[in-house]
Amino acid sequence: MGIYNCASTLVEALDSLYAQSYQNFKIILCDDCSTDDTFQVAQDYASQHDNIILIKNEKNIRLAATLNHCLEYADTEYVARMDGDDISLSERFEKEINFLDKHQEYALVSCPMIYFDDNGDWGKGKSKEEPQIKDFVKGSPFCHAPVMMRRSALNAIGNYTVKNTLRRGQDYYLWHKFYLAGYRGYNLQEHLYKMRDDKNATRRRTFKDRFNATKVRLEVYKHLGIPLKYYPTAFKGLIVGMLPKIIYKKLHQQRFK
Repeated sequence: MGIYNCASTLVEALDSLYAQSYQNFKIILCDDCSTDDTFQVAQDYASQHDNIILIKNEKNIRLAATLNHCLEYADTEYVARMDGDDISLSERFEKEINFLDKHQEYALVSCPMIYFDDNGDWGKGKSKEEPQIKDFVKGSPFCHAPVMMRRSALNAIGNYTVKNTLRRGQDYYLWHKFYLAGYRGYNLQEHLYKMRDDKNATRRRTFKDRFNATKVRLEVYKHLGIPLKYYPTAFKGLIVGMLPKIIYKKLHQQRFK
């Protein structure tokens, strides 16, 4: 877990891990120089649990580099992701581990998410079971936060890529690295994870981020050999970013209702 300015939600997120039906895990927390009390909250929580490894970056380096920092301390067969303001449902780890144990042909497994805010759950996502290369045209084929990966495969592709255009969208780029290397992933058809998606999440999606995302999608299309006729779809996010925020918010929520 890369944690940044999530002091008010971190305990709830961690509590959801200790409520898992599968309990043989470690938690690696890396604080990315939060400006609130996130690190103190993490310290207080870690003092109560001996399976937490808490580290801190010397300077703010964003999510991809922070997750790579976490991976320096990972020595388990599988690596799971989570964000500090979300909730893992109780059977998430058990079901993801059982799937990877039984299906050696897949390097990663994820699932669709439930979306919630301060008023409760407001939507549910959908995910294709076995995404193919052509599905990268539709967007990210896997939800990042609820993913579980084979650490050997993740290490083999060089972990997360760190560059300016990937201040966001590091997951989309990571999935294409898996597929370029011949690995494949699977989406369980159960909602095992709740993602906090409120007005603050909407504000974090800046026009610059959308511009960079377009550049990344074009790069991914080229690497994966996506036909040129699909290239215009790479600009969808940029166009959506030009909409007034109130309209974007309505469209975003309507998509998952």
